[in-house]
Amino acid sequence: MSSAEKLTKLREITAEISRLGSIQALLEWDQQVNMPHGGAEDRGNQAALIAGLAFDKSTSDELGALIQDLASEIPDLDADDDFAREIKVAKRNYDRNARIPREKIIEFVLATSAAHEAWVKARADNDFASFEPHLTHIFELRRQQAELFQPYEHPYDPLLNEYEPGMKTSDVRAIFAALRPRQVELLRAIAESEQIDNSFIKQHYPFDEQRKLGTFIAGRFGYDWERGRIDLAAHPFTTSFGVGDVRITTRFLDRDCMSALFSTMHETGHALYDQGLSPKYYETSLGQPASYAIHESQSRLWENLVGRSREFSRFLFPVMQMLFPQHLGNVTLDQFYRGINRVEPSLIRVEADEATYNMHIMLRFEIETGLLEGSLKASDLPDIWNTRMQEYLGVTPADDTNGVLQDVHWSSGLVGYFPTYALGNLISAQLWEKMVAEHPEIPAAMTEGDFSQILAWLRENVHRYSSRYDPLDLVRKITGGPIDPEPYLRYLNAKYSEIYRF
Repeated sequence: MSSAEKLTKLREITAEISRLGSIQALLEWDQQVNMPHGGAEDRGNQAALIAGLAFDKSTSDELGALIQDLASEIPDLDADDDFAREIKVAKRNYDRNARIPREKIIEFVLATSAAHEAWVKARADNDFASFEPHLTHIFELRRQQAELFQPYEHPYDPLLNEYEPGMKTSDVRAIFAALRPRQVELLRAIAESEQIDNSFIKQHYPFDEQRKLGTFIAGRFGYDWERGRIDLAAHPFTTSFGVGDVRITTRFLDRDCMSALFSTMHETGHALYDQGLSPKYYETSLGQPASYAIHESQSRLWENLVGRSREFSRFLFPVMQMLFPQHLGNVTLDQFYRGINRVEPSLIRVEADEATYNMHIMLRFEIETGLLEGSLKASDLPDIWNTRMQEYLGVTPADDTNGVLQDVHWSSGLVGYFPTYALGNLISAQLWEKMVAEHPEIPAAMTEGDFSQILAWLRENVHRYSSRYDPLDLVRKITGGPIDPEPYLRYLNAKYSEIYRF
């Protein structure tokens, strides 16, 4: 078989694996959006079947031989060349998948399917004890998976590497150590300032009009409705079944009119990335986003750097006054802008403001590493959660529903995922600084509802590369340096010192 024939065969197998992944994502989307609770067992079996087929394809001897043969023909797998990059990523994926036994994959899929339904019920019933056995089982399975990748500096490293290739636990700890004292200092300055009134937000806004607003803003940002849709879910998320089908979900809160809008802007940022991946890499090993932190940088950029900016408020506020005249008729633009940026330590991560959000992530990171190290037990989590929430943010949940049970991630087995949220915040500010330096006219265009230059810049500098570059290399290629907390801290301090006038 010639090299060209081997590459063709490799891409055929990779495409089949990609399609199986899309089917699995569709099953997961349906479970969270449409499926009745009674379907949980059947859905688990369906998901396990697809996962088994994907595992067999992605760890087959045929695939391994093809990758090995093609890799042997490449002098440098790190070369800045499409072919080298494709084989490098294919080899990395194969080596990782082949380390985990098939029966462990099936066990994990069944465990997480059952855990998700248990989490939904436990969260509704404020009953952590019913979820605890599932949580213990999932962390034990993840610990077993991590052990297959020894040697490592920390058992969290292999799990973090799934979401953020090249990143280590020690890297995250160093970044958080630099970030935390500066954010605590900012929060202290805000707490000593006069608090902002946002009572105009904290009332009931009709859900139908909220839905119209979110749909309108997603479209203005550039979301392609011919290749997407929006639905409701308990925990907002974005999922992709292919370049022609990228879906977002949101949720509405009865006493917070901005929650669904910020959620929609956030998920639109994710969806724009997925819709902008390069067609030439589709269904190859390079056909995915670079990493979860890069993905999060896109959602955070649109939600915060755009969506919570003064310039965007100048565009958004008249639209909202037209939709909600009874709520906003007597509110000024400045009151609106300051109100939607009010900083207030909160119990719920997804409702947290920019200045406090990273503290939520640091808590979860510490719990995950502690559970994997064995220094923490699942049964201790409610007390640990409440104690550290009080220590970090000065608030204590009244119940576990608003505390340790609030996130879907652990029931889905996504251990190692949480740090990417904070890393995404940092990267978003780095990208924004670079973008606006190159196109200083962007803020003025935002006041007119023109976001085309933002999307075009992201398409050119981030989206089109798909996973051709490792995330740390991509950040360096775009910004000239590594992941750096300084631009994010500059952004927060400049913005909130102006808003809170200190």
